[in-house]
Amino acid sequence: MTDETSDERKKASGYHVGGVDSVISVEEVTRQAAAIAEDISLEQLDALANNEPHVSIRNLVAGYGQMEILHNLDLRVGKAQSLCLIGPNGAGKSTILHAIFGFNRIFSGSIEICSENGVNNVTRMTPNQKLAEAGIAYILQDKSIFPNMTVEENLWMGGFLKNRPQEAKEAAEKVFDKYDRLAARRKHRAGVLSGGERRLLEISRALVMNPEILLVDEPSIGLEPRFIDMVFEILDDLQNVEGKTIIMVEQNAKKGLEFADIGYVLVSGQLAIAGKGDDLLQNSKVGELFLGG
Repeated sequence: MTDETSDERKKASGYHVGGVDSVISVEEVTRQAAAIAEDISLEQLDALANNEPHVSIRNLVAGYGQMEILHNLDLRVGKAQSLCLIGPNGAGKSTILHAIFGFNRIFSGSIEICSENGVNNVTRMTPNQKLAEAGIAYILQDKSIFPNMTVEENLWMGGFLKNRPQEAKEAAEKVFDKYDRLAARRKHRAGVLSGGERRLLEISRALVMNPEILLVDEPSIGLEPRFIDMVFEILDDLQNVEGKTIIMVEQNAKKGLEFADIGYVLVSGQLAIAGKGDDLLQNSKVGELFLGG
């Protein structure tokens, strides 16, 4: 076996987009990201949220069982803003969404929703309470639909916390009015939909409860490029037309930062870098590690 020269070495994909000369391990990405971490003040986070945070996380310690994943994490995002969380695998990105929605264990810290009616501490609420009372909806990763149910029945399931089944049906009709693509397939089994249509259904099902805050986990995962663009157009409409606040985890870091008002880089359960999405796109260190160079 002969040694490869640098000129002969094949290019390999980097962190989901672009190309680099060699594959960087998760451990090395984590090490390098930790090395460029910045001191971030609460004042900086508040400023990114226009000093009017809709969602505030303070000194959050959370994880699973006895394992702590997030360590004294702070987060701020304003009403009708979008925040994209990026970082290496195992950094705690999805754990943040799980903590906000009540899917994991919170050891200490607080999660608050601020509105014109005051501050609502939702830290210890159950997922059902957060959806029905606090207006927080979680849009899971792919394959969360009920494939043997029709598109219409899937939407009705999104309103399972409504007081009456008829209310869920009425809310589903509003979704069909908004998305012709789903309306044309309302009687089709969800399992026969294309990948993009399934993602649209997953997003739409979360809208049946008319939430104010959307937690979106990997919206582009498993989708063809044309469907990725469609999904982000839908999210843009939900934020900028309907005024939804969006917190997302996105494996396509470039696409996520292009979309989001704010970007956070997570490393080992802590906030390493925070800034406007556009600014992080221009950050050469972030680019090298997460944007393909």
